[in-house]
Formats: sequence, C-alpha cells, structure tokens
Amino acid sequence: MNKPLFQLKDVVKTVHPNGGQPLNILDHVNLDIHSGDFITILGSNGAGKSTLFNAIGGNLPITSGHILLNGNDITKTSVTKRTQFLSRVFQDPKLGTAPRMTVAENLLLAEKRGQSRFLVPRHLKREMAKYQQLTSQLHNHLSERLNTPTGNLSGGQRQTLSFLMATIKKPEILLLDEHTAALDPNTSNELMALTEQTIKEQHLTCLMITHHLDDALKYGNRLLVLNQGQIEYDFSGSEKQAMTKQDLYQFFNPAN
Repeated sequence: MNKPLFQLKDVVKTVHPNGGQPLNILDHVNLDIHSGDFITILGSNGAGKSTLFNAIGGNLPITSGHILLNGNDITKTSVTKRTQFLSRVFQDPKLGTAPRMTVAENLLLAEKRGQSRFLVPRHLKREMAKYQQLTSQLHNHLSERLNTPTGNLSGGQRQTLSFLMATIKKPEILLLDEHTAALDPNTSNELMALTEQTIKEQHLTCLMITHHLDDALKYGNRLLVLNQGQIEYDFSGSEKQAMTKQDLYQFFNPAN
C-alpha cells in the first residue's frame, strides 16, 4: 500500500475540567489516512469527534503527539496555513460563508483561499458562467441567486454554497462536520449525493462526521467509531459492506 497522505501519531489532547483532574479528550489516537479515503465517523456525544476535527484543522493545539501531511510534520502549523491544503464544512449553514457578500463573491473568495491577498481587480464577471454551471448541480435555485447576498439564502442553499466553496480548489483533506444535520431529509439526500459525486470525480480525501447511520453505511470506504477519545473500531472493505444498522446500534448500546 502507498504511504499515508495524512497521519495522526499518538495524538493526545488533555484538559482539566473545572480545574480538576486531567482528562484526555483525545487519548493516544493513531490514524493513517490514504489518498482517496472517504471515512465516515460515528460516536456518541462527547466521544471526541469534533475534537478530532479541531486537532486536524489546527483550531485546537494538541498536548502531545504528531500530525503529518505527506510525511511532513504540521503539528504546529497554523489554521491559516492549513487552509492551503484543508477545507471544512460545518453543521451550521451560517458558518463558512460571508453573509453580506453575494454567492458569486463567496465563490471567488474561496478560489483565493490560502493565497496572499493583494489590491488587484476581482475579475468577477468573467467567472460568472463557471459559477452558474457549478451552482446548477442541485435543483435548489442557487444558480439563479449568484448576485444575492448569502445571508438571504435558505439553509439548504447556504450549505450547498459552503460545500462548493470547500471543494472548489480540490483540497488535500476535506472535513465534513455533520454538514447535512441541519437540513430537511430531501435537501440532506441531495447534498449527500453531490458530496459523493464530487469526492469521486475529484478523487478527494474526506472525513465525514455523521449521526445518520444510513449515511455511515452507504457512503465511504472506511467507518470509524470513536469512544472516549479513542478510535475503537476501524472498518473497511467487505467488513464495512456487510454491516447493518443493527450492528451500529450495538456501539451505542453495548449492554443490549
């Protein structure tokens, strides 16, 4: 097998709740992620899912261990510099977009993610045809609202925009943090279909936190189960394909 694209090596994040005894909310996590992996992540509340994403994204400095990209240690790399190779879509549709900027302006901004900013012409008009095609992938009328401020969009339209912004530059690592959880079932299904299509077409490497057991089973080539800050299970291949919702329920109700 090829060398991992991304690695967590013995990663620990320790906190002291209310000034009390130390608690490892990430507890010696080791994870190899290979190019093209689409990893779905399950875990009960407090299992460490968001903490894991915050550590990968650089939002939360780890206590010990190492984080590597292509074999290079990025443990101390800032959040800003990580945007050069990493994108994230959050659960809240209001995050990840600039509400007073139009849809087209947000997409243009996303294309310049990780670049140095200079006072140069935006050339927005010449990009409009491309943005029209990009936003027409879902039948939610986003393509008709390129000149609309993002704050005036519906939740589904805004989350679609967030996803398009996160993938427009083909990041090396894509983090999807329950990105369909705030959407109605129909909109959620449409965005998940676009997610799978985009990941396949662009050969993206993706980690997706979800509470939808059906999505955890249907999508991705690997399934991780987190518990108390540790990766308790890592299923792939035929083992993942053979799993059922009843199997997954056992991880949340081990006594049953």
